Amino acid sequence: MTVKRWQMRRNCALTPKQLLQFYIVLVCLSLIVATGFYLAGVWMIPIFTALELSAVTIGFFIYCRHALDSETIEIDGKRLIVKKFIGYKETLYEFNTQWAKIEQPLEGAKTFQIRQSDLGVELGQFLRHEQQIALIRQVRAHLG
Repeated sequence: MTVKRWQMRRNCALTPKQLLQFYIVLVCLSLIVATGFYLAGVWMIPIFTALELSAVTIGFFIYCRHALDSETIEIDGKRLIVKKFIGYKETLYEFNTQWAKIEQPLEGAKTFQIRQSDLGVELGQFLRHEQQIALIRQVRAHLG
């Protein structure tokens, strides 16, 4: 029996490793410039450099926390497993393929739902609307 898997990932321009390399270069250049101004007698520039680097550091931490976010739909026999990895927290949902239903996204909605009785999970936040429709069609072909 084959396992079917669909994975949806956030579209990130930089991996966390690339972002770290960029951050190190940015910090070094900023500190070199701030040190030059400080040695020239302009003591205000290092203060603003510290504020700037603090703000950039916070932004980079937020970016890195969500750079690896993903959603996975996996069908293994009668089991439909949904894994959501958001902000380093993984949540697992399990449905029966005979009873699970996929609801079409409403017009303008950014997500769609997979439901079974009172359990429901929103998916598709990393996909465009037309990609969601194609994914729903593919997954429905494997549901009872």
